[in-house]
Amino acid sequence: MGKTVKFEVGDEQHEKLTDLKERRGYTCKGLMLEGAKCLES
Repeated sequence: MGKTVKFEVGDEQHEKLTDLKERRGYTCKGLMLEGAKCLES
């Protein structure tokens, strides 16, 4: 069974994350998983 992750970000953070997500072709989930992978290395 899947889990839901929700969090709030400010307008500026949202704009930066959305831009990065679109440039890289990620979904929100993909962006978060890629960030977690980078933190592990």
